[in-house]
Amino acid sequence: MLKTVKEKLKEIEERENVRILHCVESGSRAWGFASPDSDYDVRFIYARPKEYYLRLDKTKDVIEWQLDDTLDINGWDLQKALRLLHKSNPTLFEWNNSPIIYKTTDEWKEVSRAIESHFVKKSGLYHYLSTAKSNYHVHLGKEIVRYKKYFYVLRPLLACKWILGEGTPPPMLFKTLMDKYLDECIKPDVELLLKMKMTMPEIGEGKCFRRIDEYLLGEMDRVEKAISELPESEPHGWEALNALFLKLI
Repeated sequence: MLKTVKEKLKEIEERENVRILHCVESGSRAWGFASPDSDYDVRFIYARPKEYYLRLDKTKDVIEWQLDDTLDINGWDLQKALRLLHKSNPTLFEWNNSPIIYKTTDEWKEVSRAIESHFVKKSGLYHYLSTAKSNYHVHLGKEIVRYKKYFYVLRPLLACKWILGEGTPPPMLFKTLMDKYLDECIKPDVELLLKMKMTMPEIGEGKCFRRIDEYLLGEMDRVEKAISELPESEPHGWEALNALFLKLI
């Protein structure tokens, strides 16, 4: 698959006239709990020639290259990525921390340093808590559930606990989060669920884990209260990101 992805990236660069600065795995494979039939979520950041950014007509800032049962490939323009970084968008921190890297460059090292300096705790906490709550209310709290959906609540919830405890962007690997911030009383249930998730198809479902449901609801309430007590952060200026953008194009 690594060879296939690299061939796809080369094809994208040639056809779209872009430079791919960084490309990673962003889904369940990067989180460490892929199902046997999980697809590959390939995400990349690219830059175009500087003339492209000086046009009056509106230009696109994403490349959606492929979506099928095996590969889900898309990328963001560097300009879009840096604008979102100014808002401390958690997606950039995730891509920067992915343990599965398909391609990277020296230019990305400069972007990475900027990413590390633009993390805002409260923005990250709001994002992950919202993700946890929406996934819980849509997919869980029922008698029969799809087991993979538990991890779409557990991981962002543990990411919140990491941010509250460490003050840094959360790691991608679920096991790292689980080992550090999952309560011991619930670990046996989650470990069993993790084994089931990694051996069942993506659509695998069954009876809910009531103890996990109760844990999730209680922790989401506690995290929400903790967020409300945090002070607001001072917004970052644009100077550093503007200078970086001009340098890279």
